[in-house]
Amino acid sequence: MSAEQMHFKAEVSRLLDIVVHSLYSDKEIFLRELISNASDACDKLRYEALTQPELLQDDNGFKISVSVDPKARTITISDNGIGMTRDEMIENLGTIARSGTSAFIEQIKDKKADITQIGQFGVGFYSAFMVAQAVEVTSRRAGTAESWSWSSDGRGNFSVDSANKTSRGTDVVVYLRQGEDAFLQEPRLRDIIVRYCDHIAIPIVLNDEDKPANRAGALWLRPKSDITDDQYKEFYHHVAHAFDDAALTLHWRAEGTLEYTSLLFIPSIKPFDLFDPKREHGVKLYVKRTFITDRAEGLVPPWLRFLRGIVDSEDLPLNLSREMLQHNPMLTKIRKGITSRVLSELNKLAAKDPDRYQSIWDNFGAVLKEGLYEDIDHRAALAKLVRCASTESERPVSLADYIGRMKDGQENIFYLCGENIDALRRSPHLEGFKAKGVEVLLLTEPVDDFWPGALDSFEDKKFKSVTSAGDALAKINGAATQEDDKKKEDAKTDDLIALLKRALGDAVKDVRVSARLTSSPVCLAADEGDLDMHLERFLKQHNQIRTASKRVLEINPSHPLIVRLAERARKEGAADSLKDTAWLLLDQAKLLEGDAPSDPMAFSERLAAVLAKALDA
Repeated sequence: MSAEQMHFKAEVSRLLDIVVHSLYSDKEIFLRELISNASDACDKLRYEALTQPELLQDDNGFKISVSVDPKARTITISDNGIGMTRDEMIENLGTIARSGTSAFIEQIKDKKADITQIGQFGVGFYSAFMVAQAVEVTSRRAGTAESWSWSSDGRGNFSVDSANKTSRGTDVVVYLRQGEDAFLQEPRLRDIIVRYCDHIAIPIVLNDEDKPANRAGALWLRPKSDITDDQYKEFYHHVAHAFDDAALTLHWRAEGTLEYTSLLFIPSIKPFDLFDPKREHGVKLYVKRTFITDRAEGLVPPWLRFLRGIVDSEDLPLNLSREMLQHNPMLTKIRKGITSRVLSELNKLAAKDPDRYQSIWDNFGAVLKEGLYEDIDHRAALAKLVRCASTESERPVSLADYIGRMKDGQENIFYLCGENIDALRRSPHLEGFKAKGVEVLLLTEPVDDFWPGALDSFEDKKFKSVTSAGDALAKINGAATQEDDKKKEDAKTDDLIALLKRALGDAVKDVRVSARLTSSPVCLAADEGDLDMHLERFLKQHNQIRTASKRVLEINPSHPLIVRLAERARKEGAADSLKDTAWLLLDQAKLLEGDAPSDPMAFSERLAAVLAKALDA
C-alpha cells in the first residue's frame, strides 16, 4: 500500500516556513526538544502501566537513545515510551490544536526576534526543521500490533504509511541539511545533552554506550545547594516546553503529616491562550518520582494556571486514577500548601524587588485578580499583591500605598472602571476628586468589575466606585476652595432641576447638583446602593441582566452653561423652550460615559434645532 499524502494545517505550514528560516538563535535546541518529547512519552506510558501493566510486556526499563550515522547524515532519537497510533501521529504532527496559535504566528512573523513562546503551543517537534532537510517518525503504540511512519520535508505536505517497527515507542530520524555537519560530531551532541537534558530522569544513551550521557536523576529531589541556575533554567525549558527564562523559581519540600516536593516556575512571558476557558495549568503530578498526570484537576487553583513545574508526593497512592484525584483530601491539602507558598513568595518578591514583581503582575495580574473574586480563603494574601494604575502615580500602586496617601475624612478606597486608561483619566467623574487631591484607582480589565465588590474592603477601608461616591467625596477635606463651595451653594438651580425632572421624566432616576463636577456641565451617576455603571453595562452586554438601572443626572451649578440655563429656567415659558436642551444634556452625559444616545435620530434633530436657535439669537 502506497503512503498516504496529506497537507499540514495552515498554522503548521506557516510556522514551518518561519522555523526553517532560522528564527531560533540556537539551532541545537532541536535536540533538546526531541529528547524532551521522548521523555514525556516514557512518563505517559509509566502512568498508563500503573493500571495496565501488560503494556510494558518484558521491557520495563525506560530509555532514550541518541545515535549518529555520519554517512547517512542522520541523527536518530528513539524512546520506548507510549508511542502513537496512526490517528495520533496525524493529530500530533500535522496540526497545532492550541488556541491562539494564529495570533502567535502573526506576531513572530512580524517580529522575528521574539520566538520565546513557540514551546507554549506544543510545536517543539518542528524545531527539527531548522537543521533537517527531512524528518521521518516511526512509532508503535504500546499494546498494539500496528506501527506507522510519518515523513515530511517541512514544505507543506507529509505522508503516513504502515511500518514494521517490532517494539513499542517512537524513532525520530533527522536528515541533516548541508552545512549542519557539526551535529554529526559525538562530542557536540554529548555537550548538548549534558547542558540541556542532564535533569531528565530517564537515561539518555549516546551511540549505544553503557553509561548514560545524563545523570538521569529527579532534579527536584536534589538539595537546592546542588542545583545550578543553568540546571533550573533547562529544567524549566523541559517541563514547560518553553523558550523564555522563568521569572521566578520556587523549589521547596513540605514535611510533616503530608510530604511533597514542589519545583514550580512562573514564566516571564504571558501565553496567548491565558484566558482561554479550556486552558489548564501546567503543573505535573508525580507520586514517588512516578509521573501520574499533567492534568490533575484541583492541584492548583484556576487563578494560578500560569504556573509550570512538578509536584512529587510521597503520600498519595501510586495507583491513583485521575477520577480519584478529584476527591482526594490529600490533594486538597497539597493545593492549599502550594497556593499559600506561591502567594508568600510573591509577597516577598514584591517587597524585595518591586520592578521584578511588577513584570510578573503585568503578565499575570489579571489572572491573580480572579482569585480575589473566587477564593475566599486567600483574598487577604492576594489583596496585598494587587497593583493598580491611579490618578496620583505614574507607577502602579499597591492598596497599602493607596491607604497611606488617603486624605483627612476619607473613608473609602475609590476606583473607576473602564476599557481605556486614557479615557478614564478624562472622565468627568474624577473632576472633584482631582480638585481635592483624592487618589482614584483606574481599572481597565474585565475582572476589575467584580473583585472590588468581592473583596469589599482592605484594612477596614471599603471599596467604592466614584460613579456613586458623590456623598463620600463631599465629606473629604481637600484643596477645593471656599469660593468654589460658596458658588455651588449660592447657585439658584432649583427651577432648572425641576424643569429637567419634568422634561426627562422616567428617563432618569433623579436630577441633582453634583459634588464631583468642576469643569464639565453634566454627568450620569449611580445612586447609593446601585450597581457600578461600568459593571452594569458589562452585565447587560453579556445578557446577565435585561434592563439597566435608571441613573442620576448630576449638573455642575458653577459651569457657565448651567448658570445660563438656570437663569433661563426662572423665566416664564422656559419649560417648552428648554425641553430639547434637557434631552441634549442627558445625551451629552451618556456620550461621556461611552454610551450612545437612546434615540440618535432625535438627538440629531434636537441638536440641529438648538444650534439654529443659537444662530438666530
